[in-house]
Amino acid sequence: MKKLLSLALAAAMSLSLAACGGGGSSSSKPAGSTPAGSTPAGSTPAASSQPAASSQPAASGEPITVGVINNDPNESGYRTANDAAMRATFTEENGYKATFYNNNDAAQQIATAQQMIQDEVDFLLLSPASTTGWDTVLQDAQAAGTQIILFDRMLEADESMYAAAVVSDMPAEGTTAVDWLAAQGLDEYNIIHIQGHMGSDAQLGRTGALDEKVNAESNWNYVTQQTADWDEATARNIVQSVIDSGKPFNVIYAENNGMARGAVAALDAAGITHGKGGDVIVMGFDSDKWAMEAVLSGSWNYMGLCNPMQAETVDGIIKDLMAGKAPAQKIIYTPEQGFDAATITQDDVDTYGT
Repeated sequence: MKKLLSLALAAAMSLSLAACGGGGSSSSKPAGSTPAGSTPAGSTPAASSQPAASSQPAASGEPITVGVINNDPNESGYRTANDAAMRATFTEENGYKATFYNNNDAAQQIATAQQMIQDEVDFLLLSPASTTGWDTVLQDAQAAGTQIILFDRMLEADESMYAAAVVSDMPAEGTTAVDWLAAQGLDEYNIIHIQGHMGSDAQLGRTGALDEKVNAESNWNYVTQQTADWDEATARNIVQSVIDSGKPFNVIYAENNGMARGAVAALDAAGITHGKGGDVIVMGFDSDKWAMEAVLSGSWNYMGLCNPMQAETVDGIIKDLMAGKAPAQKIIYTPEQGFDAATITQDDVDTYGT
């Protein structure tokens, strides 16, 4: 099928490059976050619920072959929902023959991507564990006629090397969270910063905004800045170590909800109050319903929404490309926002929690 449609796909990509601007992870992004239910200017909204397999197979009757490379679904509730949506969408009933691979190791992802290209998949869908190291994969895919669509996370690559990207704006997530924290008006910010997988798009975006603020403000300080690699138990140990040291802290900025939960477990074990009216501000990221409920109850102060429902949008892009239609926009950002214990509602939890 790939060879039969190569001319149509090449024409679609040519139109796409002419119509779209920006570039890689350094391309311009919308300032701040997007209010619930709205979409960044000029972009196409991502799905906000589990997608239905409703699109029609290719007119030739042959399935569209796709290779889907994602991170480990056990990484977080966000990742579980993201992986489940991809598997529910790229099915035989929806016109696909799909191969799935999940791994948080970038080298393993790259090796598998190379094999999928050799297997001549029509499309390679990537949620890269690292933003760098993919140049050879991108070049080989382009030479083989395999179209690459990024989802969830960006790469440092020229836009000409991929067909489209359906991703979260990680720097905007970080900026929104840090702006919220600054608005709390603390006399001094003594922060336990628990980072995610180093070098990932999510870690770089959520760390970057906080680093900038800490470097700029004399009353913003890191008590510690360590990676827990998205792991709850490791995050608990990091916070416990700070508690044992006796160093004062009043903010925990955890780059996903699982790590925030681990941090809270250490606080609870030590009898340290947290959340609304507590001694320690707790912040997390992703879309877990249980985490939103923690914000709603006042146990946590903030959760930055990272929307995992991107599969339906990716499906639509593929079907358009197969029909010779270029994507309306090269990079599509999923609608996201931050939730504050002072303003979150049960409707927010029911609507956005996964």
